[in-house]
Amino acid sequence: MSTESLFPVSGIRNTYMKPRIVAFIPAHNEEKSIRDCLCGLADQTLPKDIELDVIVVADNCTDQTEEIAKQAGEEFKLNLQILTTKNNKLRKVGALNTAWKYVYGDVLDLYDKKLTPYQQFYKQSVKAILGMDADSRLAPKALLHLWEGLRSSRNIGGVMAKYTMRMPKKKSLIPKDDVNYEELIASGEYGGPITRWWTHQQKQDMASWLLNLQYHGGSTYVLGGQATLFRPEALQDVVDENRLDGPWQNDSDVEDMLLTWQLQKSRWKTLISPKARCFVDSMRSYHTFRQQRNKWKSGTVELLTNSDLEVKTRHKGKLWREQIKTFMELIIRVLFVTLLVTALATDQFYWSWIWIIPIVLASVLNTILALKTPMHRPIDVILAGLLISPEIYLWVNLITFGQVWLDKLSAHKKDGWANQYNAESGKTSSKLIQGIIMFFLLIVIGVFACLYFRDYLTSNSVQMSVYPYLMTGWVILTFLTIIASLIMFYQIWTLRGRHTA
Repeated sequence: MSTESLFPVSGIRNTYMKPRIVAFIPAHNEEKSIRDCLCGLADQTLPKDIELDVIVVADNCTDQTEEIAKQAGEEFKLNLQILTTKNNKLRKVGALNTAWKYVYGDVLDLYDKKLTPYQQFYKQSVKAILGMDADSRLAPKALLHLWEGLRSSRNIGGVMAKYTMRMPKKKSLIPKDDVNYEELIASGEYGGPITRWWTHQQKQDMASWLLNLQYHGGSTYVLGGQATLFRPEALQDVVDENRLDGPWQNDSDVEDMLLTWQLQKSRWKTLISPKARCFVDSMRSYHTFRQQRNKWKSGTVELLTNSDLEVKTRHKGKLWREQIKTFMELIIRVLFVTLLVTALATDQFYWSWIWIIPIVLASVLNTILALKTPMHRPIDVILAGLLISPEIYLWVNLITFGQVWLDKLSAHKKDGWANQYNAESGKTSSKLIQGIIMFFLLIVIGVFACLYFRDYLTSNSVQMSVYPYLMTGWVILTFLTIIASLIMFYQIWTLRGRHTA
């Protein structure tokens, strides 16, 4: 193990150097997770005759990330190099490009420093670059599977592992008199029933996305930053074609998606590995989840609508269809609630058994997804089949969708990275409780108003004036529900395969 520079000053005795994979791990205040991340790399089975080097970029850290990483490197006998950044304004992008420049040189260096002969040989020996988050952990043999996928064809620019959210351990397992109780809870390793339930919803959402991409050939429009193996030539093409000083750009809140689109623009394939798995942390609360999804979804919308970025993806049509589908889901639910309340208030509601069809389809679809989600629990399958969990999760995403598009129409651009980091660090809080109280208060007021004015609302004059609008609304809702049902039937059909999430 060595934490010394990967580029020794001593002379070169020969020109042979083993091919290698280099891992780039940006780490901003990751003292709680960096050891586990490095432990996962130490557990990997490397391809024959391939060496692994690890570069941890301690990015503007104010904690013990650097010291813990160094100790872990020595403990696990890794070829580890630690780089530190000061006043890095580009956050994760700046940290990743720092690692890139360390290996490939800095084209913006005022002194035009040339790589030493040793650095040239080292650069030529790098056959793959692993981009990882410091709070992720590769499953055993994951790196080998990623390597096999990357080397299976000359035109593959990047291969992403399949992500699975780590389920927090039961909080009840910690004795109440444990002196480390508060510290263990704060670590995020343990959680209560709500936290564990919320984690599964994110796992199931990720499983659905992975299964869909695999059914359509395994090509992906985003190589996630948690664990992706890149071909260096592909990254260099992005640098050269876009005149950058590093492959990663700060022009989008979703830098990994922007890089993926640039790779596809350069005619590189971007794929998901069917076997490699990476365990990642979930968002443990509603507030942190909302901020993360706001960043993801707003970044996606920005890429789809901003022509100045000059990027494209073969998945652009698919992404627009997803936007339209989400908008349709929002319209269906808002329209249904509006029509249902109006019909009940004016005593004009009539049940039709045809409405049971989309409910049954949704139940079957979500049950299958729950069963195909890795490490699912019986309660997760039951709640999925009853549509309790999927509907709550969908409403949260619909609220996020609406907020993203409203923000898109506003003149003020929000900093998605800052909002997410502030939420995760506890600097901001959610207004969920206030929102729930307001929601139930509105229901109570609405019910009271309907009962108080019942005679007026059920009068012939009101019913006759409202009836045409109700009928038009139900027709539109029926048409949209038929489309949604066909989409669900198609999703069920795609899940018949043997693909795993």
